[in-house]
Amino acid sequence: MATLFDSSFNCDDSPLAADALVSGLPDKDVLVSSITDRIDADLIARLPSSVKLIAQFGNGFDNIDIGAAYAAGLTVTNTPSVLTEDTADMAVMLMLALPRRLVEGAGVLPRDGTWPGWSPTWMLGRRLRGKALGIVGMGRIGTAVASRARAFGLNIHYFSRSRRPPAVEEPLEATYWPSLDAMVPEVDIISLHTPHTRDTFHILSAARLARMRQDAFVVNVSRPELIDEEALVAGIERGHLSGAALDVFENRRGINPKLLQLARAHKVVLTAHMASATLESRIEMGEAVIVNIRAFVDGHQPPHRVLPEAKGMVARG
Repeated sequence: MATLFDSSFNCDDSPLAADALVSGLPDKDVLVSSITDRIDADLIARLPSSVKLIAQFGNGFDNIDIGAAYAAGLTVTNTPSVLTEDTADMAVMLMLALPRRLVEGAGVLPRDGTWPGWSPTWMLGRRLRGKALGIVGMGRIGTAVASRARAFGLNIHYFSRSRRPPAVEEPLEATYWPSLDAMVPEVDIISLHTPHTRDTFHILSAARLARMRQDAFVVNVSRPELIDEEALVAGIERGHLSGAALDVFENRRGINPKLLQLARAHKVVLTAHMASATLESRIEMGEAVIVNIRAFVDGHQPPHRVLPEAKGMVARG
């Protein structure tokens, strides 16, 4: 960016408050934001008239009021295609970690080396092969998760806005469900891979969580808003669900103490929004941001423009 454009940077890697963000934008054409920057309608109304592009550093964009940006004549872009492999890897790692008690097993070994040793009933988990995986959202990431999960012997089921073509379904032996309500009670694992929109808010609702098989569990590497977190916690506490593996969770007011308690009881595995946290993905995200900016300043349509829709938001590109 510094080579191509006259750029200013937030060098201490901490989120900027609205006033600080706006104060750094006079005479700037582009704001490069991340998921931690809350760009709501009020902030958009305060942006200098010079700003014409918000180039999001990341796939998700629910921190931006896309409708307000569009109404203000601003272009918004994101970086959708560069996180697929790393996010899919993380989802499958979490599918393995919870039933095989990986975090619990790693923490149980004493530092003084006094572990009593192996026994036939020590740290028994559950086998993954033969279980039914239900994927919610069979886009790039969902399909990559299915491919990895199939190699572990999981049976693939999915719910998506549209059915995938035979060229996708057949190698995965994937079963399409036009109704999420119908799929939920038929699978052992639910893995969420859909963006947060008006239609997907709490797509895994209290009613759907109640329909899940006893001892099933949930994996979420997408958006915390996709799950009714209180209902998820209640289902695990009463023993209806075996647990959850979450890379994202509600934390604007601090992480739910009940969720932390379940993590300490090894009913939940929590990771710190790490699904895309590889050096390779961060470099590729930055390159995608620069491509979007370069196209925009050259007078072309950016390849990853985000547009509002009547229902929810959609990324084009």
